[in-house]
Amino acid sequence: MHQVLEKFQKIGLIPVVKIDRAEDAVPLAKALCDGGLPVAEVTFRTAAAKDAIAAMSKAYPDMLVGAGTVLTVQQVDDAVAAGAQFIVSPGLNPKVVRHCQEIGVPITPGVTSPTEIEQALELGLQVLKFFPAEASGGLAKIKAMSAPYGSVMFMPTGGIHAGNLNSYLEFPKILACGGSWMVSGELINRGEFAQITALTKEAIREMLGFKIKHVGINPCDADALTTANLFEDTFGFTKYETPISYFCDSSIEIMKEPGEGKKGHIAIQTNYMDRAVYYLEQRGYCFRQDTAMLDEKGKLKLIYLEGEYDGFAVHLCKK
Repeated sequence: MHQVLEKFQKIGLIPVVKIDRAEDAVPLAKALCDGGLPVAEVTFRTAAAKDAIAAMSKAYPDMLVGAGTVLTVQQVDDAVAAGAQFIVSPGLNPKVVRHCQEIGVPITPGVTSPTEIEQALELGLQVLKFFPAEASGGLAKIKAMSAPYGSVMFMPTGGIHAGNLNSYLEFPKILACGGSWMVSGELINRGEFAQITALTKEAIREMLGFKIKHVGINPCDADALTTANLFEDTFGFTKYETPISYFCDSSIEIMKEPGEGKKGHIAIQTNYMDRAVYYLEQRGYCFRQDTAMLDEKGKLKLIYLEGEYDGFAVHLCKK
């Protein structure tokens, strides 16, 4: 898989933007980066698209900027010349696909049927846009249609919103989702970039689903069982034992021996470990690779951040 598409998978949500004025491109790029999504698919539905891609790419060179609604070879060349790192098209045009392959830029063309999937496979493609997603049958159709094509991944776009985003992303054949609700043309045209940042942050919170799972307490003077009994007797919390600790109603963990952190640890659960790690790393946080734990499928299920928060270590864990 192309490294750009690998980044799509880590990011999870690709903003699809329609820019009418090139001067809005840099403020929009800043709004998305500040919101935690340093990526944009700029649709070639307006005359400003090429200049917008160029402005974004120059102002934010680390941002992943590409072109959408690309219909012709000429548009591919225009987009790439402006700095586009990927191409997305609404349908499957073999001529456009082959041209992108010849010049080495990843393309994700749109499909809605098994026939189109097989045409894409014939062209050597493994990642396809499903468009328009909701109008074409949504997740139910993707599940039914993808069954014979084990290696194909999909990027649904069209009708994706905060309320159905995770239902799509939870299906393993979904690479990422394209969405425009946080970057609507109306918000861009009105210059409401602070609102775009807020909506972007909200979309990420919805996607990653960060929540406190439990707080772990390192034992002090009393032993772990005594402390666990105290919580059980006082508040009626259900107590159960693990090899290394006692849990009280799954929200308080009393360690039998001092564990990570001077005072203990805080477990933060997330819907998607790899996406959460990537998101936090992009914000400058580091992780202790020596603490990484994998599940039976070899997927990351737990890892600690570097440093402590007022004496507590913090780790991510799969919801």
